[in-house]
Amino acid sequence: MDFVQIEDFEKLGVFSQAVQDVDGIIHVASPFTYDTKDNEKELIIPAINGVRSILEAAAANPKIQRTVITSSFASVLNVERKAPPYFTYTGNDWNPLTYEEAAAPETSAVVAYRGSKKFAELAAWDFVKEKKPHFDIVTLCPPMTFGPVVHPVASVEKLNESNAMLWKIASGIRPLPVARVPFWIDVRDLAVAYVEALLRPEAGGKRYVPTANDRFSYGLAARIMAENFEWAKGNALEDQEIDTSHGLDGQTASKELGFQYRTFDQTVVDLIRQAKDIETRNAQ
Repeated sequence: MDFVQIEDFEKLGVFSQAVQDVDGIIHVASPFTYDTKDNEKELIIPAINGVRSILEAAAANPKIQRTVITSSFASVLNVERKAPPYFTYTGNDWNPLTYEEAAAPETSAVVAYRGSKKFAELAAWDFVKEKKPHFDIVTLCPPMTFGPVVHPVASVEKLNESNAMLWKIASGIRPLPVARVPFWIDVRDLAVAYVEALLRPEAGGKRYVPTANDRFSYGLAARIMAENFEWAKGNALEDQEIDTSHGLDGQTASKELGFQYRTFDQTVVDLIRQAKDIETRNAQ
């Protein structure tokens, strides 16, 4: 395995050397921060340019057979779509945000992020449609992602945003946050989905929305922690209703990419055990 440092992944040509002598690409990078002053310059354009940059590099390398691109459930979600009746989001659904709405100064960073994921993914599909490269693409649109980390983490304060929230709950944060959507996936399952999407010929040209079979709330996470860790039993528990008014089609990805989803219990226990070990190690 080789590692290449990319100083600015938006810059065209920056991936040219990195993609030589490979036949597949998994593109996982996209910037996000809540602290933005210009949605277009800080969120939307970087996401679009990052995708275009990797696709341009792939197009210049005749060995590339497929590029798997990370999108997000944010590019699928329509916050105006209400139940009843019950409905299920699939890979055919798109966030209805316009570019102008996402880029507007008054738009929150969270909403602008949804737009950035949508327009970055559309840029990928448009690239394939217009330039007809020698490779195909697959896009994955996962929801909230939790689970143990494999990279070195100096302290629990350095955990990524989604895992950090679970650790805050384990540490007794109150009131509990409320999940915007009940869908999630374990990072280990998502990693398998990436590899299978890259390797399976029949996945080419498809858009998947991988998501676990069960739903989550932060109240459920707190209860799982209290049931599995003696040191977490003293945390006050809050019942939170889990939205079951609509679904997300994770079964298509599971079936076509050949993997099974972990349960939320397993993911929470594995992550919190790891985070506690990190905290204990740093306290010594």
